[in-house]
Order: sequence, then structure tokens, then C-alpha cells
Amino acid sequence: MANRFISKLNGYAPLGKADIAVLEAATAKPRDYPAKFDLIREGDRPGPVFVMLEGWACRYKILPNGTRQVLAFLMPGDSCDLHIGLLAEMDHSIQTLVPSVVATIPRAEMDAIMDGHRAIAKAMYVGQLIDEGTMRAWITSMGRRASIERVAHLMCELYIRARAIGAADERQLALPLSQLVLADALGMTPVHLNRVLKELRLKGAMTLKRGSLVVTDPSKLVQIAGFDDNYLHRRLRTAA
Repeated sequence: MANRFISKLNGYAPLGKADIAVLEAATAKPRDYPAKFDLIREGDRPGPVFVMLEGWACRYKILPNGTRQVLAFLMPGDSCDLHIGLLAEMDHSIQTLVPSVVATIPRAEMDAIMDGHRAIAKAMYVGQLIDEGTMRAWITSMGRRASIERVAHLMCELYIRARAIGAADERQLALPLSQLVLADALGMTPVHLNRVLKELRLKGAMTLKRGSLVVTDPSKLVQIAGFDDNYLHRRLRTAA
């Protein structure tokens, strides 16, 4: 199976043979993790750079009242915590959502790779800028988008990200996220989310089945979301 981390970085900046070889070596010994496993927890000392090779994970925080806010979703090819080592401790946790394969690159090794390979450094920084743009889009959704717009916007984002790594076809995406996890990401109750999903289905825009997202009408979903993909550098094209 292709290394989606390398493929993703190569899409951000052209990588040479030496760049690819050093990344292959750095991710050559991944580990299998079960679902709902905390790779690192809030309050822990920052660790290595995590690289998702297979599976899904999320960043999250637990509030004092016990509720959870999901801050980001991580797909195959994503890496995280490039510069978190500058902090004394983690300010959030990272957990697998499904059985996953994750490589860890020690901080010193990652620093050496970026110092010695300018193309990799550029690609990693572009990826970080996109992650920051995604966070701004989520903040905008939470603050200003109506519920149906917020849900549609997240579905557009996840679809485009999955298409970019070859994990979705023209109209369908394997989406191993429960409604509870999605509700935690959207700042909604599961009951409210269920009503919004039903409304999107009745409008003919999309259907969320167990384990999959079917984009019935991409143009309509984009219109409802008011979606602009400039922060992802991708396009949601209407399926033929």
C-alpha cells in the first residue's frame, strides 16, 4: 500500500528520491493501535511527531463538566504536533477513532530531516498552514454558521480531504465516525445532529449511513454549506 504521508507531502512540494527515501525510513516501523486509544493525553510531555498511515484519529479536549469537544479529525497521510515540543505539556489529547496504523518520528529525527531536506520542510510547513486554515474554518462554523450549514460544511471538508488521498469515490466516502463523535465536533447534541442529517437527506444533498457518507448532490451540499475550499487547496467537483 502506498505511503499516504509521503504522497500528501509530495503534493505540497515536489520531493526528490532522497527526500522520499528518508521519509520511508522514518515511517518504516509503525504500530497498530486499537480504536479509542489515546496516543497522547492532555498534560503529557509532548512526544514524537505522529503520522497516520491507516485509520482515523481526532484531537479533543475534555471540559470540567465531562463533555468533550473534538478539535480536528486526522486521516491517513496526516501528521501532527510538528512544533508542539516547544510547549511544556500537551494542551489537548489525540485518540484513535478506529483501529489504526501510526508511525512515530522522534522529535530530534524530524528536526534533522527538515534541516537536511528543504523540500520536506516546505511541504510540512504547507501542511501546517492548511491545518491552521482548517481550524479557522471550524471556529467560523461554531461561531456563525447555522446548524445545517455547519454540518454540510464539515461533510464537504471531509469529502474533499478523503478524495485527495484516494479514500473516496465520486459520490461516496467511507466515514467511520459515529453521530456522537460528529456531534462532539460540531458542538451539537446527537439528537439535534440527527434532525439536521435528516433535513439534509430530505433536501437531496447527502445521506449519512452507518459507516459511509453518500453525497447525493455535491452542488446542493456546497450551496447549503456556503463552502469555499480555498483553505484546503482542493475542489469539490460535481460528479458526472
